[in-house]
Amino acid sequence: MTQTSYAGLADRVVLITGGASGIGAAFVRAFAAQGARVAFLDVDADAGEALANEVAGISGSAPLFVPCDLLDIDALRSAMTQVHGTLGDAAVLVNNAANDQRQVLAEVTPAEFDWMIGVNLKHVFFAAQAVVPQMRARGGGSIINMSSIAWMRGAPALPVYAAAKAAIVGFTNSLARLVGPDRIRVNAIAPGMVITERQRRLWFPNEQAIAELRTRQAIPDAVTPEDIANMALFLASDASQRITRQCFQVDGGLG
Repeated sequence: MTQTSYAGLADRVVLITGGASGIGAAFVRAFAAQGARVAFLDVDADAGEALANEVAGISGSAPLFVPCDLLDIDALRSAMTQVHGTLGDAAVLVNNAANDQRQVLAEVTPAEFDWMIGVNLKHVFFAAQAVVPQMRARGGGSIINMSSIAWMRGAPALPVYAAAKAAIVGFTNSLARLVGPDRIRVNAIAPGMVITERQRRLWFPNEQAIAELRTRQAIPDAVTPEDIANMALFLASDASQRITRQCFQVDGGLG
């Protein structure tokens, strides 16, 4: 697949949360390939360093990796301050970090609920809060929040995850109205069944089950991390400068 080139993304500061693996790593690679100055946060220091080195070997310039536990909002703010001090005002924020832990409704404890909301929603709000002043200072920007089709389809094993991902769309709508006059666009992406290494290891070890789920897509081909990254590139670019307050499903038409 030939990747579309967005010349306007070159040299822009792009901040990605949860960027060390899976879809997040696809974001890092895709924006780096556009010539953007990429920074990414992740709790997995080893994977983050490995990805930074990999991208440096391809592009000749390493993205800025900052280890960070996004459950710690003070640490998140500190990490974003570090990125700002090193790279300058962010033009793009991709709120990607999440955890789709399966749960049984009757067994969810208050502590588990709080953890799921923290890892899937809370940091999204506070990362956006921190980046909006930077985008206002530079005259605009693009915030991309990762939702999921899980809340649209009513995934029964994901009650808290689905609640958080629905809330992200609500937050996206509200924030888009608030910062639109500053020419800051806010959109969400809702991926379908994307089989990352983690997904295959934890939830989809059976190839037949994956194939059966794909028969429920209008387009039968696998939805890949690169497909999601391509949508993020478009939403980050000037090509989408009149698009805001939307949630885009990238799911092959899953029914």
